[in-house]
Amino acid sequence: MNLLLTLPIILPMLGGVVSLLAWRAPVVQRAIVTGFSVAMLLNAIALLVIVRRGGIAVTEVGSWPASYGIVLVADLLSVLMLLVSSVIWLAVVVYSRASIDRRREAFGYYPLLSFLMMGVAGAFLTGDLFNLYVWFEVMLISSFVLMALGGERAQMESAFKYVTLNLISSALFLAGVGMLYGVTGVLNMAELAQRLGSVRSPTMIVAIAMIFLVAFGIKAAVFPLFFWLPASYHTPPPAASAIFAGLLTKVGVYSLFRVFTLLFVQDIDFTHNLILIIAGFTMITGVLGALAQNEMRRILSFHIISQIGYMIMGLGLFTRFALAASIFYVVHHMIVKTNLFLASGVVLRLRETGELKDLGGLHRSHPLLSVLFLIPALSLAGIPPLSGFFAKLGLIRAGVEGREPLIVAVAVITGFFTLFSMSKIWNEAFWKGRERESSGPGEPAVPGSMTGPMTVLACLTIAIGLGAGWLFNVSLDAADQLLDRSAYIEAVLR
Repeated sequence: MNLLLTLPIILPMLGGVVSLLAWRAPVVQRAIVTGFSVAMLLNAIALLVIVRRGGIAVTEVGSWPASYGIVLVADLLSVLMLLVSSVIWLAVVVYSRASIDRRREAFGYYPLLSFLMMGVAGAFLTGDLFNLYVWFEVMLISSFVLMALGGERAQMESAFKYVTLNLISSALFLAGVGMLYGVTGVLNMAELAQRLGSVRSPTMIVAIAMIFLVAFGIKAAVFPLFFWLPASYHTPPPAASAIFAGLLTKVGVYSLFRVFTLLFVQDIDFTHNLILIIAGFTMITGVLGALAQNEMRRILSFHIISQIGYMIMGLGLFTRFALAASIFYVVHHMIVKTNLFLASGVVLRLRETGELKDLGGLHRSHPLLSVLFLIPALSLAGIPPLSGFFAKLGLIRAGVEGREPLIVAVAVITGFFTLFSMSKIWNEAFWKGRERESSGPGEPAVPGSMTGPMTVLACLTIAIGLGAGWLFNVSLDAADQLLDRSAYIEAVLR
């Protein structure tokens, strides 16, 4: 068990280090990182089976007890996130074989991708707030370099905005960690959960909770802290945009789930109602921003924001069913959004632009690409029987049961606007005819290493929709673990 819990961090770290040694041979680099990503996926599957059967798994690194050492904790939420992240890492690595130019490969694209995944895995598995901060910094460094890799002017501008806002988030996070340590004397999350209930000043705890809400809210891109995301995600290579879209904001969402179910539950009426209000504004501002855009990756970037609103809606409602629906939604969205960005990369390869006015005719010249875009697009909009329909249905049902008609109305309206903006992309890029027909022999072929990962992710989207019952049952079990704080505490401090 110790090995299984540490491998999600060790494997991408080794992948990054070993691929750095082969920096003169891009083909070898690709093979190395692909092999490690496959191993990571298999390890994540094994962890899911073990945690599903045996409950929360814990490893004390170096056999140091929780109060003093590094503790890795795997519950169903963290393992589900790890599993989907492993799928995305493998898909992006394979896609990158044909989409990343040799210059970026020579400057360490594959090692950076591996170190980014190491940070993501560490954030999902750590049981200590300070180590969570460390893993956030690993992600920040890797993602910043990936965003700037290539040195194009637009990349450098967006990378500057990205790193500036995320450094502010990190500073707030570290300040919150310091304040919690000053109040309780510990940073292990299980011990914090024990001690926060006995703190004499509940107002102080709520104030610290607001610091964490802002810090993680920036990283998750919630309202009104989202403006760095649409200014940056459309500038790096599409493969990098895809892994950013699939993983980075979800680590922020995961962190919000972790601290606002385990630690900050002293004044739920205030903290979680505030999260619910933020969720509604995040949904509507994100989708309105998408409607105003006319470039594929900009539209998709704004949709990340609106969908984050759905994810934290369940946290704001804070019921078992609502949390389960949000977990289901996160899994669905990670797969769908990654696939949409991969599709935008193929469009960019074929037409050298993502501007909708300059596109058209793709459904005739590239029918497979059209299908592979349409499936995740319809799923994002919530069309049955795809995964997005059941994700949104679960959240709407949770809102109705929680007697929150306003957030339900916002969720439904946002869904209609999402369908409208996805239809705009479909009509402009795929369905309409081109003003100047130059398709066919004049367009580059789409390699199988690009369509293959997209096909797998599209099939997963369909499978999640058709097998929604199984995933929702797992999500319900994950929600039970989140709500049963004593089980987490006992598992870590046994």
